[in-house]
Amino acid sequence: MNNFAQKLTLVLSDSALRGRLLFVLAILAIFRALAAIPIPGINATELQLFFNNNQFFGLLNLFSGGGLSNLSIVMLGVGPYITASIILQLLTMLVPQLKALYQEEGESGRQKFSMYTRFLTLPIALIQGVSFLLILQREGIMPSLTPFQFGINLLVITGGAMLMMWLGELISEFGLGNGVSVLIFAGIVARIPRAASQLLFSYDPTQIPVYIAFLAAAIAVVAAVVFITEAERPIPVTYAKRIRGMKLFGGQSTYLPLRLNQAGVIPIIFALSLLLIPQMAATFFSTASQPVVAHVASLVLGWFQNLTIYGALYFIFVFFFTYFYTAVTFDPHLIAENLQKNGAFIPGVRPGGSTEEHLGKVITRITLVGALFLGLIAVLPIVMQSFTNIQQLTIGGTALLIVVSVVLDLARRIDAQISIREY
Repeated sequence: MNNFAQKLTLVLSDSALRGRLLFVLAILAIFRALAAIPIPGINATELQLFFNNNQFFGLLNLFSGGGLSNLSIVMLGVGPYITASIILQLLTMLVPQLKALYQEEGESGRQKFSMYTRFLTLPIALIQGVSFLLILQREGIMPSLTPFQFGINLLVITGGAMLMMWLGELISEFGLGNGVSVLIFAGIVARIPRAASQLLFSYDPTQIPVYIAFLAAAIAVVAAVVFITEAERPIPVTYAKRIRGMKLFGGQSTYLPLRLNQAGVIPIIFALSLLLIPQMAATFFSTASQPVVAHVASLVLGWFQNLTIYGALYFIFVFFFTYFYTAVTFDPHLIAENLQKNGAFIPGVRPGGSTEEHLGKVITRITLVGALFLGLIAVLPIVMQSFTNIQQLTIGGTALLIVVSVVLDLARRIDAQISIREY
């Protein structure tokens, strides 16, 4: 407790760090204000019934930061930006030029990569906007629009998606934490009072054991996520002794910390985004005039409504994206090359290719543990839902994972900023 008070005092007393935190709070206030402005012509009663009976749109609402539940002008949220990021990062495995741009060309390369992501976000936002508007009109939540009205609404929600992307990048650059994750986190936290009030009003004494079990599981999940997220595998590193002039340099021993879960919460966000794409397409085509198309779309929706199939796909995607994102962000070749350039080596391992191979083996083994854990934690709420038949557990479990991971990431970044200033 004293340690927390000391850190809080340091944060509040440091003008630069305090400014970053206030900047994040100001951006979040703007975001929540925008999320409360609905597009015109909404049937509130139909909208509420629609979200209560549709888990798919409940998950989409998670990515919009709560902006979809009242069809706000930022109803698409950061979903198009996340989808664009997934597509481009997948392409880094296929296009060597993109991989070099992302990993090897430094800050200028990452800026170009971000620019390509922004360009791709726009057409994805347009496609998602058209799909949403047509689905909402078909469900009776919005009245039939003239082409001009449809175009205006499409322009508004596409502009809202681009604005959300910009706000997320502002948080990443001038604030603290990953901007996209922080915006999703803010939307989840903003829904807590509403969810708590709904739980109180729908209180059922016969469900008390279920509530207690869910609370115990939530506490256990939080503890496990904190433990795995903070777990590290230290790789010993020794700097060779070098003589410059009349002085002796090097000879120091340190370690290279490899986290058990290098990817953090990103695999969860990527996996959910990828799972939502076929569901959204199937929902759109389920009432198509062509019987074959409508039948295929209905089959896809049926598969995703099957908890066993959905849970298996969710686990596989989380597992894959944990390895994928670790491979994108951690390059053993670059680490080995930098160690060799700085006269450092891992005891018992030759510099260069042997070091690269050793680091690759270590990161593969520890990522296996992290990926399995993250996949199991991700599907745990689905398993609980299959036993309790409480639909909100799936969304609540995913939200819990994101909230805990984002809080840990923010705490780590604040600690890093404090350490830099103390040093």
